[in-house]
Amino acid sequence: MIPPRSSLTQLPRAFRARVAHPCRARVAHPCRSRFWSDRVGMFLIVISLLLGTAAAQTQAPAKTAPAVPATWKQIPIAPLPAFHPQEPKKIVLGNGMIIFLQVDHELPLVRGAMRIRGGSIQEPASKTGLVDIYGDVWRTGGTTTRTGDQLDDFLASRAAIVETGGGADSTTISFNCLKERLDEVFPIFLELLRQPAFREDKIGLAKMQMDTEISRRNDDIGPIASRESTRLAYGRDNPYARIPEYSTVAAITRDDLLGWHQAYVHPNNIIFGISGDFDPAAMEQRLRQAFDSWAKAPLPAKPEIKFQDPKPGVYFIEKPDVNQSTIRMVTLGMERNNPDYFAVEVMNEVLGGGFSSRLFKSIRTEKGLAYSVGGGIGAGFDHPGIFLLGMATKSANTVTAVQALDAELRGLATSPVSEAELRQAKDAILNRFIFNFDSKQKVLGERMLYEFYGYPADFLERYHAGVEKTTVDDVNRVAKKYVHAQQFAILVVGNQAEFGQPLASLGQVTPIDITIPEPAAAAAAKPAQSDPRARALVDKFVTFLGGPAKVDAVKALHQTGVSAQNTGPAVVSFDLDMTVVYPDRVRAVAHAAQMPGEMVVVASPEVAFMTMGGSTRDMPASMKQERLNNIRRDYVFLAQHAGDPKYVFALGETEQIGDTQAQVVDISGGGVSVRWALDPQTGRLLRASYQAMGSHGPAQRTVDFSDWRAVDGLTLAFKRVVTENGQPAATEEIKTYQINPPVDAKMFEKPAS
Repeated sequence: MIPPRSSLTQLPRAFRARVAHPCRARVAHPCRSRFWSDRVGMFLIVISLLLGTAAAQTQAPAKTAPAVPATWKQIPIAPLPAFHPQEPKKIVLGNGMIIFLQVDHELPLVRGAMRIRGGSIQEPASKTGLVDIYGDVWRTGGTTTRTGDQLDDFLASRAAIVETGGGADSTTISFNCLKERLDEVFPIFLELLRQPAFREDKIGLAKMQMDTEISRRNDDIGPIASRESTRLAYGRDNPYARIPEYSTVAAITRDDLLGWHQAYVHPNNIIFGISGDFDPAAMEQRLRQAFDSWAKAPLPAKPEIKFQDPKPGVYFIEKPDVNQSTIRMVTLGMERNNPDYFAVEVMNEVLGGGFSSRLFKSIRTEKGLAYSVGGGIGAGFDHPGIFLLGMATKSANTVTAVQALDAELRGLATSPVSEAELRQAKDAILNRFIFNFDSKQKVLGERMLYEFYGYPADFLERYHAGVEKTTVDDVNRVAKKYVHAQQFAILVVGNQAEFGQPLASLGQVTPIDITIPEPAAAAAAKPAQSDPRARALVDKFVTFLGGPAKVDAVKALHQTGVSAQNTGPAVVSFDLDMTVVYPDRVRAVAHAAQMPGEMVVVASPEVAFMTMGGSTRDMPASMKQERLNNIRRDYVFLAQHAGDPKYVFALGETEQIGDTQAQVVDISGGGVSVRWALDPQTGRLLRASYQAMGSHGPAQRTVDFSDWRAVDGLTLAFKRVVTENGQPAATEEIKTYQINPPVDAKMFEKPAS
């Protein structure tokens, strides 16, 4: 089954990737055993042809051969045949469930998918992400009789799939299996549909995975531009534009998932499509037996969502670690039930639909400002899509590229679409149209969409005919009606230090802050000012280290040692050489027997990169930030800020660590939060814990310190044992420390490419 399309349908077709389905020639392979029979057959054919030719010479005058076209443009093109896809059979049960049956004997498979009304646009804003987690844990959490892992084993041994998912306006559950396995797989599908368990361990895993996605959502420029341009077009609080945060994910509970299932999963809220190699009468009987007795139920009301055009202007997001700018120009689009939809589709193709579009020929081919550029008016099924133009360009060309996009928009009014452009656009749409629906399964998926959104059953045929009937006058009319360059919000994501012209030359620039909010619980836990008892204990730790003067004198620290990393099934040991320059530079060089060379990791405010095997790669923004945060969590760095009023020290409870009843101190400042466990008698640091980005995503990291020794007037820990989420992560044993070593600034510079 084709998964329901929600986010893609709100964007213009011209801006979506298309995949052609090439025809496959069939080549005959002669069999050696038929050698002589083939020779005899050929002899008879030749004799027949000769006899036929002789007869023709005596019976009729020779015909004149048709003229050979001089160029390919003279080859006659026959009109496309009428488009009439095979319609699935529609069944409406007494409880309101709608079923579509599409018989397809091409392969011995049976596929089924349910689309259930209700998606993320209905979830509470305070629990954004609920439907995504629901769609995940519905399957991974298993049923009341089998865990998700048991389902995995059962299905894998039968080459079958059962999946669930969540979207903007619906959730789905589907299956795919060999027809001979249907009797085994279909009961599993039904059990998961009616008796999901939503086990707590899988909820925790799904939330951790979503936290990982949140932490990394600002790494890549493309996703940033897509996300924030959608928020500009619809508004940040619009349900179609909301994004999960740590706090909204943390608020989701198992009761929420169970409550959602109880509210929405009812037969009168379901469209079920099934296709494949089966007898339709027998399949209908099977489905009636499975669903006829399922009682309908009252359903939640669909929310009323208001849309208004974005505020025009120039918006900017700073991304200093890139050398390209990504540009999006957005405003509201239209709905597909608009009578102008077909003419707009043709206009989209002319404007930004492919290699022959105006945007591509002008901005890419003639001006050389982008490798890829496109866009058009998006159309949603039941809400306005987004009118979007997008491209990426070299940083120095940012302003020029925005001006070029604007000029092409305005050109639709000053340079009307020609007959040649119309013909080329219509041919492009209609010639690729069939490849979107070249199988019965695809047609079934589209038919389910129309049923879901209340569109006519023959909308596919109407689309084809509507495009065919579109005229030049139609296209130029909708261009004047819907294209107004002054209404667009222009978003630029990039490194303004490399812009050739200031972005302000386009008008007033509004910056957009994409900082990821920290978890609400962590923010709420921060006290407004330090506790004197906590400060006194931290001062005792500073004295333990060597006193304020010695601690403050540390500008850099060089250390060598061995780090044993737990990678899962094995432990990998690295020789580690690291230099930290406080407050914001670190260079680490690691080498292991299993590695062909050394790995170098460097992070500073200016650059962050990794080098290995002669290849250098920039760090993602989240990894760079994590490296810099580790410096701010360093116990030497925090000890240097014991008297800083910008840092808050709060006294916590006691904690038993080994033989010591340790006193907890919570520290916040410099953008980080750390919990220390200190020996109240000596001030010695026993443990530090904090939320960090681990090897598998966000993790609660704990570092136990031991083997404290004197080094040039300071007392430093020579052993660190690290755990993440309660599991062993690494053991680090320091061999040497060097305080304030000579530091060459070039060691933090990125190698020339």
